[in-house]
Amino acid sequence: MHTVDIAALEPALLELVDAAGQAIMAVYTRADGAVQVSHKADASPLTEADLAAHQILATGLARLTPAIPVVSEEGADDEALRTGSPVFWLIDPLDGTKEFLARNGEMTVNLALVVQGRPVWGIVQAPALGLSYGGGRGLGAWRLAGGQRSAIAVQPLAAGPLRVVASKSHLNDATRAFIAALGEVSLVQAGSSLKLCRVAEGSADVYPRLGPTCEWDTAAAQAVLEGAGGVVVDLQDQPLSYGKPDVLNPHFVASAVPLRQLLRG
Repeated sequence: MHTVDIAALEPALLELVDAAGQAIMAVYTRADGAVQVSHKADASPLTEADLAAHQILATGLARLTPAIPVVSEEGADDEALRTGSPVFWLIDPLDGTKEFLARNGEMTVNLALVVQGRPVWGIVQAPALGLSYGGGRGLGAWRLAGGQRSAIAVQPLAAGPLRVVASKSHLNDATRAFIAALGEVSLVQAGSSLKLCRVAEGSADVYPRLGPTCEWDTAAAQAVLEGAGGVVVDLQDQPLSYGKPDVLNPHFVASAVPLRQLLRG
């Protein structure tokens, strides 16, 4: 049962995400540029910033909501909690480790509340950009920049080219074919989970991801986008679900409008 009072908890959760972001930036801004990096079993990089942010978030959430399990990308023993709990926190302490190492500023901290397989609320923070996004289905969505918080919402499709979020490093054949089917497009670049937030804030129309992602990569930003009035569905037009036996997401499309409206012919 969903018993979390998000409105009451949100200030403390924002502080927690801020603390994780500050820990990341303490490493990111080192004058000598030195970062301790190891590699996971799948060869993806893991930095000391990932681990510091994980520790802050996991410890803080356990203190704020001790009855709710915390599942983190960097949690060694979290798999049973992810697949066995109807309500859990799902975090990616540092999404975009490659962006972090490249010093392009587009890495994010991601925190989501999952209830019965759906992300009902989330925060995405880009600490190097001074940006935070939050929201959830039925709760609206917001952006915090320069200390100013404003409501955000997806934008109706305009008459011109569709604005498609696409990463050059992820433009595989399947993604190219999907984009080609959309007709005339203009490409919008963004890193990490900021891709979904670009759609949520109305600066893009669609983000197709026809390649591998994990549940913690998308949960928080999906909540924000759904709060802004958008949709995140698989290629069969079904919402992404969480707490599955396989942590990998199916291929998906995040958009301002239902999938069937995108293929306008």
